Amino acid sequence: MTSSRTGALLFIAAVALLGPSAQSADPTLVRVKLFGGLSNLPIFAGQARGVFAKHGLRVETEQTPDSDVLRNGLASGAFEIAAAGVDNALAMVDTAGADVIIVMGGDSAMNSLIVQRDIASIADLRGKQFIVDAPNTAYALVGKKILALNGLQAGRDYTVVPTGGTPRRFQLMKDKAEHAGTMMGPPFSIMAEKLGMRNLGSAVALIGPYQGTGAFVMRRWAQANADTLERYIRAYVETLRWTLDPANKADVVAFIADRYKLAPDIAARSYEMATDRADGLVPDARLSVEGLRNVLALRAEIERGGAKPEPAEKYYDLSYYQRAIATLGK
Repeated sequence: MTSSRTGALLFIAAVALLGPSAQSADPTLVRVKLFGGLSNLPIFAGQARGVFAKHGLRVETEQTPDSDVLRNGLASGAFEIAAAGVDNALAMVDTAGADVIIVMGGDSAMNSLIVQRDIASIADLRGKQFIVDAPNTAYALVGKKILALNGLQAGRDYTVVPTGGTPRRFQLMKDKAEHAGTMMGPPFSIMAEKLGMRNLGSAVALIGPYQGTGAFVMRRWAQANADTLERYIRAYVETLRWTLDPANKADVVAFIADRYKLAPDIAARSYEMATDRADGLVPDARLSVEGLRNVLALRAEIERGGAKPEPAEKYYDLSYYQRAIATLGK
């Protein structure tokens, strides 16, 4: 059975359980732009299981090819919610003056430093190409920091090559050995290792707490659509709780295999990473303010020449999240 067929059947069954009133209600459309990867698991599961529909929403997702498309689309109103590395939100505020707010956490992005099989250590990246989505965002900065801690400076000791999002970088690493390393999250990092590439460590292990993915929106949209945003957060967290409940392991692994088109062993390993307490999906999608401060410190150090980091409170508004969680219950 195809993924789309399975998702459709799950959706129909879930909506049927909600009763006539839920089925007849006109759902609110919410468009979500995201990158490929395991961080989107609660969104995909919420769609397939009808949880968003239960909360009166019709969530449509679209994968972005890169950070520029994501940022420009959010600013122009091409979609309502960005589910991606929150560093993009910081960049929109700091470089474009956009009134963006982070409204929910997610995870550390579960990123690891993945290198070609002939690279035995970080030092071996000297003189090589390091590929990134965009050179001034999120995991590119993480990669630069990791390499800097090992004595390698971008532009001097290695070349930074912008190529696009994780699926694109995975394919390039697979096809072209000259692309020596990149930051990569599951399931792509797992597939890369299976092909013989090396994992030199997770971002969290190498640089400490890090707020990777989250949800961010334009402030004016949030203010005008508070109820919609809170229903989205509520449905997301409800699905996340189902995802992280050990009693649902078999169902979640099967869903990962089907939705991401993965072999059973890779799906099982992806589940382990998604539910890892230190580096996986954060319970209730709580925002790590400490992790966000580290993101800001990285931006200040690498992009702003060691300037003083901006205060984290400038970039988030958790009032929508708090109201959503309060009505969701334990």
